[in-house]
Amino acid sequence: MTVHFVGAGPGAPDLITVRGLKIIQRCQVCLYAGSLVPEEVVESAPESAKVIDTAPMNLEEIIDEIAAAHEAGHDVARVHSGDPSIYGAVAEQMRRLDALGIDYDVTPGVSAYAAAAAELKTELTLPEIAQTVILTRTTMKASAMPSGEDLDTLGRSGATLAIHLSVRNLRQIEQELTPHYGADCPVVVVYRATWPDQLIIRGTLSDIAGKVRQAKLTRTALVMVGPVFGAQEFRDSALYDASYEHVLRNRKTGTR
Repeated sequence: MTVHFVGAGPGAPDLITVRGLKIIQRCQVCLYAGSLVPEEVVESAPESAKVIDTAPMNLEEIIDEIAAAHEAGHDVARVHSGDPSIYGAVAEQMRRLDALGIDYDVTPGVSAYAAAAAELKTELTLPEIAQTVILTRTTMKASAMPSGEDLDTLGRSGATLAIHLSVRNLRQIEQELTPHYGADCPVVVVYRATWPDQLIIRGTLSDIAGKVRQAKLTRTALVMVGPVFGAQEFRDSALYDASYEHVLRNRKTGTR
C-alpha cells in the first residue's frame, strides 16, 4: 500500500488537481483535515471507503489509522489543505512512516497565496516593482520563528510578502514592516480564499489592523504586503515586447 499526501487546494472543491482527485476516488481510506478541507473534496471517495476527519485527532492517532490501513493493504489518501509543502505539518508524519517502513508520495496543490492572488487579480511580481515573493509567518503560540526570519529582517528586501497564520499579529506586522515599506504600503487580508464566505479587506500598514478588528477576523486569513497591491504604473514585461528578441521570436518581424 501507499500513503498519498494530497494537496486539496485553498478551499474551492474544483481547485484540487486532477491527480489529487483521482487518488481520492480510488483509495480505500481517506484521512482529511476537516477544519480546512471541505467535505465536498472527499465526497468522491469510494462508497465503501473509510473517510475520517482528522481535525480532532492527534498525530499518533492519525499514524495508528495509517498503520491499520497498511496492515490491511489499503491505500490511504491523506488530504491536506493548500499545498503540503507549505505549513502542511506533513514532515513529522513522513518521519513516522519512514520508521514504520510505509511507502508514501506527495501530490502538490494550489497554495493559499496563489489562490489569493487569483482572487485579487494581481500579479505578485511586477517589473521593477517586486521580483521576489516571500512566504512566511510570525511567532505564534504554537511555535517561534527561527533566528533571522523575523519580519524586520525579511522586510529589508522590499519583496512581496505572503504572511500566513498571522492575522492576530497585525500590530506586530505594522511595527516591523513600516520602517521598510512605509505606513501607506498596501496590505490585503484574504479570509478563506475561494471559500463561499471569502472576505477581502484592503488597507495599508497603518490602518489594516483596525479594519480587520472591525471585521472580527481571528483565523484562516492570509496577510499580503507589498507595493504590487497598489501599483498602476509599471513597465511592461520584456516577454511580449516586440523589440525584445529571444529564441522563439525574431525582433524585426515579431514572428517565430
